[in-house]
Amino acid sequence: MQEKTQSWIDSLRVYKDIRMLRILLLGAISGFPWVLIASSLSLWLKEEGLSRSTIGWAGLIFGVYAFNYLWAPIIDRIQIPFLTKKLGHRRGWIVLMQIIILLSLIVWSFINPTQNLALLITVGLIIAIASATQDITVDALRIEQISANEGKSMAAGAAMAVVGWWTGYKLGGVIALFAAEFFESIGIADYWQTTFLVLGAVIIIMNIGLMFVHEPIETDREAKQKETDKMIEEKLGSNNIITNFIAYITGTIGGPIISFFKKNGFAIAAGILGFVFLFKIGEAFLGRMSIVFYKEIGFSKGQIAIYSKGLGWITTVIFTLLGGVMAMRAGTIKTMFFAGGLMALTNLLFAVLAWTGKSELLFAIAVIADDITAAFATVAFVAFISLLVDRTYTATQYALLASIGTAGRTTLASSSGALVDWLNGDWGTFFVLTTVMVIPSLVCLWLIRHKVKIGAK
Repeated sequence: MQEKTQSWIDSLRVYKDIRMLRILLLGAISGFPWVLIASSLSLWLKEEGLSRSTIGWAGLIFGVYAFNYLWAPIIDRIQIPFLTKKLGHRRGWIVLMQIIILLSLIVWSFINPTQNLALLITVGLIIAIASATQDITVDALRIEQISANEGKSMAAGAAMAVVGWWTGYKLGGVIALFAAEFFESIGIADYWQTTFLVLGAVIIIMNIGLMFVHEPIETDREAKQKETDKMIEEKLGSNNIITNFIAYITGTIGGPIISFFKKNGFAIAAGILGFVFLFKIGEAFLGRMSIVFYKEIGFSKGQIAIYSKGLGWITTVIFTLLGGVMAMRAGTIKTMFFAGGLMALTNLLFAVLAWTGKSELLFAIAVIADDITAAFATVAFVAFISLLVDRTYTATQYALLASIGTAGRTTLASSSGALVDWLNGDWGTFFVLTTVMVIPSLVCLWLIRHKVKIGAK
């Protein structure tokens, strides 16, 4: 018994590494833009009088996250003038995307949603593209902080990346909601537009913090990429501009895909992709409409900020770290089964809240349970796809798998508002349906559980 307790303590000590703090910041930088295009945008549109369906379909801008793997090779190879030389390859890309997001927030601060909805959504799309591009670089820089042979540190890094993401999302949400409520209370008509300027200041602070994240100088990534290109050129039998271009496209996009299917076999690879696509659909349907549900049932922005953002962040941090230890001890497969079951049960709590009416206690319980579930599910998912990638194609393969996971959550969940409208506002039935949505992914995972090739089962 004592030996087991010591093992858990040893696992927790991995988090003391200074690199974990850097990964935490990288995660926060990645999660913060979701505050802008998820909860803040949804509540802004809701308070401007737009329909649930419109708010739901506006979420289609998240679809760009499902395709960011297509330009991942470009980010791996192309250097940003001036920024790359001054900051490094990865940080240069991150700062460029942060500048684009900051400028987009400034534009949002001048927009009236009811009069310029198309422009508002277009700017939101620009934020989503910049954020999705930034995620590729953040994930690559996060993985490159740790050597390939540091298994426990890599698992701990995955947990810290999740904690960082939720820190950026939750605390960013607290700032957004309290700022909006404050500006509204003092009589500012365009209180959301003013709030976006405050959020822009947060982005500036994050960029200052980024300067303390070291970027590894030595890497053989470019050399290996060129080796792959050269091998393809030799197979094509000639060397000219056309064959060089074909070799580049095949080596950077086709190579990672071929490697993935070759490693796992077609049937298992298909099962993995099915699971990755379906795993968080139920959670996404709930998450997309949750803040609209909170508002309709009668909770104020302040209450939403305290329970859904502030208290939820503390819960998420604690259980993500514990989830990381569980993934290291029990394995990612078992952890994902556990998280999937919790996900289904948690969604039912929201159905009970919808049926019983406004209850601050039940609201707090449902939100905390949802955050615990999300913590376990996300850290297991990140660890799972991190173990699946071939380090020769780290950025592109990770982006591909993450994009497929995002595709399920964004494209299908965009119909969440329309589903609530089709149910005539029957939130209880809606949440029951999100519970059922969890089952298909667990079936896929069950079928491949003994055959998938990862570092730990």
